[in-house]
Amino acid sequence: MGMLVKTNQLDLFSLSEIDSKTVSRTPVLLMDVKALTKWKKQISAHQQQVRTKEPVLQGALFEVSAAHVDPDTIDPFELKPCSLSFYRIPADSPGQACLYFVIDMAADLLLYVGETCKSNHRWKGIHDCKRYIEKYQDLHYQYGLRTAVNIAFWWDAPNLTRPRQKLELELIQKWRSPFNKENWKLWGQPFG
Repeated sequence: MGMLVKTNQLDLFSLSEIDSKTVSRTPVLLMDVKALTKWKKQISAHQQQVRTKEPVLQGALFEVSAAHVDPDTIDPFELKPCSLSFYRIPADSPGQACLYFVIDMAADLLLYVGETCKSNHRWKGIHDCKRYIEKYQDLHYQYGLRTAVNIAFWWDAPNLTRPRQKLELELIQKWRSPFNKENWKLWGQPFG
């Protein structure tokens, strides 16, 4: 039998607070299947309209820099899809500058647009988008809905950070990808 040792340490909580059976936590609200389907259809409708709309040709008053890339020349849905576990494959180099797109191929839905200067390192470790994808897939699984979430890379991205980030932002605004924080006011943040 152990001996009870009395310390001079004060208790932070009273026994009634510790033994309390009712813990008040904010409930986690999940989308029901109808709301999820509607959410996806709204985003997909916008993105499919973007794909079929002819880009506006605008003449340049001044010479456009070589670092500028027209976002209308990039269609994420036409890029070769790769597994989301691409970063686990051994690589000889840290990778290169690129834009990447997380797409649910089952829904024709672009979920996220990102950029990196080291394609082989960007997804190692913590990345908020990985958590959003996990929650997205879990909810679909719960409702028996199919997903096919992949990643696609666009390798002609500018090597310089600022032009690459500018292009990323233009694509986020164009496609309105729901996992990018820039579009949370528009689509909500159901998986964040």
